[in-house]
Order: sequence, then structure tokens, then C-alpha cells
Amino acid sequence: MEKIKKIKAGTVFSKYAIYLVFLVMFIASIFMSDNFIKPSNLINILVQVSPILIIACGETMVIIAGMTDLAPGAVLALAGCVGIGVTIQTGNAFVGMVVSITIGIICGLISGIAVSRFNIPPFIATLAVMNIARGAAYVYTGGKTIYNIGDFAFFGQGTILGIRAPIVFMVLITVISYIILKHSKFGRYLYAVGGNEYAAVASGIKAKKIKLIAYLIIGAYSGFAGVILCSRINSGLPSTGQNYEFDAIIGAIIGGTSFTGGVGSMGGTVIGCLIIALLNNMMNLMNVQSYWQSIVKGIVIMLAVGIDMAKKKSKM
Repeated sequence: MEKIKKIKAGTVFSKYAIYLVFLVMFIASIFMSDNFIKPSNLINILVQVSPILIIACGETMVIIAGMTDLAPGAVLALAGCVGIGVTIQTGNAFVGMVVSITIGIICGLISGIAVSRFNIPPFIATLAVMNIARGAAYVYTGGKTIYNIGDFAFFGQGTILGIRAPIVFMVLITVISYIILKHSKFGRYLYAVGGNEYAAVASGIKAKKIKLIAYLIIGAYSGFAGVILCSRINSGLPSTGQNYEFDAIIGAIIGGTSFTGGVGSMGGTVIGCLIIALLNNMMNLMNVQSYWQSIVKGIVIMLAVGIDMAKKKSKM
């Protein structure tokens, strides 16, 4: 009986440990920099993390289903640049946004078909799409930056009811993703496919269809993240969004999403991404060189995946 209580206590601790880590980091950040707690800085953190968290919502679904996606950063750049270009041509920012999301969906469709229909490993398939999308962004822009984005700037710089637009969009997409994952049949099927695909298929779940839809969702999210980021930086830059997919994956895994599939939650992903955002913000406030920031992120990736694998082995 006592052993069972210890196991339950350990389970509860592991479930909420990530929230404790976030709280400790937040408090530590307050003492490490006087500028951290300023409202302008806190809002800036949320605005900066918005495209990463939006992508992370999609990555969470894909990873839960036992896959991964390395293309979002490049898809973000392509979608954002084309969206701005369409806005300039039509004078309609809404049309530009729709085109951006459509491009994201097309990229997700390519990845989804490659993985679900042709059984190409997700790493290889999405790596190929990443290169295609990044190359297409450079071809579309001629390697140049697109300026004068007009009304497209609203998505990254405007406000909705007094709240910065990127924060509002981030919250809406996170809530929608939570509902999909927690309260829909599709969400349950994602867990089933990621936990044991053969058992899922045997029980009547169309695993290939579930995988395809997951990639369509992350494609749409990546396209919209491109809208937010490019409008926030006030330009269409073909090199933008580099490594955003890795920050999103790190956030999801730190938040408890298992890299081997079948386990994860949107709540954990939100906290995981906020931890990454806090880490980035603190390194910037402390004037840590970008090279060292890359090293720190690499260590965090290795630790996150290592802890995830250790948890998986302990349950076997």
C-alpha cells in the first residue's frame, strides 16, 4: 500500500514538475534582471513566442501520432512572403492571410502524403519539404526582402480589444488545439495511432488518414505563424523562421509530449514554450551571444529527449 502511494506521489510530481520549473525560472528571472518584470517586456515575450507556440500546437499533434515535422520554419517563411506579395498586389490583407494559410496546408499535404501514402520516414519527408519551401521562398522573393507590407502589418502589430493581435491569435489557436486534442474523436485517434499504430488499425482507426490530417493542421498553423511573424517584423524575409520548428519541438517535449508518440498535452506544450521563451529572453537581457544561445538550446534538446526516453524505459 505504501509502495502504491509512493508511485502515485511520483506520478503527480512528474505531472506538475514542469509547472514548478516554470515558476522557479520566472522568479529567478525577476532577480536576474530589473527589466524582466516590466509589462512591456512580458508582453514582448508573449508576442515573440506566439508563432513558436502556434507551430508547437501542431507539432504536439504530429508527435503524439508518432511522427515529427521539420518543415514549419521554412513553410512559415514561404507563406509569409507570398502572403505579403499577394497583399501588395490585391490591396487586401485578408486575402494575403488566406493565401498564406493555403500554402501552409499545401506543404502539409505534401508531407502527409509522403508519410502516410508512400511510407517515407517523417524525418526524411519533412526535411525534403523544408528544403523545397525554403528554396521556393528565395525564388519567390528573388533573394530580396519585401517591404511596404501595408495592412498586412495588422496581424503582427495591431491590437484586438486593446490586446496585441499575435497574443489573441496565439490564445485562440491554443484553445482550439486543446479542444481538438482533448474533446474530439480525432484527438483520441492521434493518441491511439502514436501509442500503437498496429493496434489502432486493428480496432478500425484509419491511421493513414489521421496522419494526413495531422500534417494538414500543422501546415495551416505554420502558414498562419508566417503571417504573424512576417507582419510583426514588417517585412517578407525568405530566411526568416530558421530553427522555429526546433524551438516548437523542444517546447512540446519539455511540456511532456513523448518523442516516441502516444503521450502529450496542450497545457504542457504551452508551459514548455513559455520556458523556452523565458530562456531566450533572459539570454537576450544578459547579452548572451547568439552562438552561446544555440549551444544552450542544443543542450536543452538533448536533455529533453534524454529525459523523455528515460521515462519511457522506466515504464517498460
